[in-house]
Amino acid sequence: MPYRIGFGWDIHRLIDGRKLFLGGVEVPYIKGLLGHSDADVLLHAICDALLGALALGDIGEHFPDTDARYRNVPSSELLKLTFLLVKKESYRVVNIDTVIIAQEPVITPFKKSIRQNIAGLLGLSENCLSIKAKTNEGIGEIGRKEAIAAYAVALLEKGE
Repeated sequence: MPYRIGFGWDIHRLIDGRKLFLGGVEVPYIKGLLGHSDADVLLHAICDALLGALALGDIGEHFPDTDARYRNVPSSELLKLTFLLVKKESYRVVNIDTVIIAQEPVITPFKKSIRQNIAGLLGLSENCLSIKAKTNEGIGEIGRKEAIAAYAVALLEKGE
C-alpha cells in the first residue's frame, strides 16, 4: 500500500494551575489542560492520526498514563517518538490537516507559531500542514469553556 490515511481526536478538561500547550506552543490563558503529560490535545490528535495510518493502535497504548516516564512530559516528545515509528515503517508524512476546537482562548494569533513548531518537529514543509481553529458556539463542555478538543487527519506515503 503506497498511501495510508489516519484519523486522530483528543479532548482534555481545562483546569486552574496548569499552562496551556497547543501544538507544542505555550498559549497564554488562565487555565491549562488536565492530563498525565502536558495534555496538548493537538499533538495527541496528530499522534493518533499517525498511529492510525500505520494501524499501530493509539497514543494510550504507546504512552500510557500509568507509566511514570510520561508524567508531565512535553507532548512534542511523544510526537517525536511517534514519528520515529512512521520512519521505522518506511513511510513519510505527505500532509496533516487539523482542527482545534476551543471556545477560549482565541487560537488565531498562535496558528502560525503552532504550524511552524509542528512542521519543524516532523521535518515537513509548512504548506503540508493545516491548522484550523473553531469554537463550539457555546455548546457542550467546550462551549462552556471546560475543555478543548482537536481533530487530525494524516496522509502517509510508503518510501522506497
